[in-house]
Amino acid sequence: MTTKKMAIIATKGTLDMAYPPFILASTAAALGYEVQVFFTFYGLQLLRKDLSDVMISPLANPAMPMPVPMPVMVQMLPGMESMATMMMKQKLKKHGVASLTELRDLCLEAEVKFIACQMTVDLFEFDKSEFIEQCEYGGAAMFLGFAGDTDICLFV
Repeated sequence: MTTKKMAIIATKGTLDMAYPPFILASTAAALGYEVQVFFTFYGLQLLRKDLSDVMISPLANPAMPMPVPMPVMVQMLPGMESMATMMMKQKLKKHGVASLTELRDLCLEAEVKFIACQMTVDLFEFDKSEFIEQCEYGGAAMFLGFAGDTDICLFV
C-alpha cells in the first residue's frame, strides 16, 4: 500500500491563521500521511523559536466573533490587537485547545517536515538562528517536487 501524502503552504503568521496548518498537518500525520509544510512570507513567523508573541488582529477580520459588535474605528484603536489576542488565547485555553507550541511540537514528533522558504528568509534578512532547528530551508522548486506528487495540497 502506498503512503498518502499531504502538502501545506502556510503563508500567514497571525494567531488565527497559525492553527490550521498545524492542526491539519498533525492530524494527517496521525492518520499515516507523509506531510510537508512550506512556510513562506508571513507564515515563516510560525517557525520562530518563540511563538508567544503571535498576535491576532480584529481589523479587517469581519468574521471574528466579538462579545459585542465593534465598529471598525474601535478596532483600530491602540491596544485592540493585544486585547483580541488575549481574549482568543483565553478562549482557546478554556476549551482545551493546544497551544501553537504544543501543536508544532506534536507535528515534529509525528515527523512532519517543515520547510522554511529560503527566498523569504533572504528577502526579510532573517537570521536562521531565529528559527527552530528542526526546519529545513528550501525554495519553491524543492517543495513542488513533493507537492506535485501528493494526494492533498492546501494553501493556508
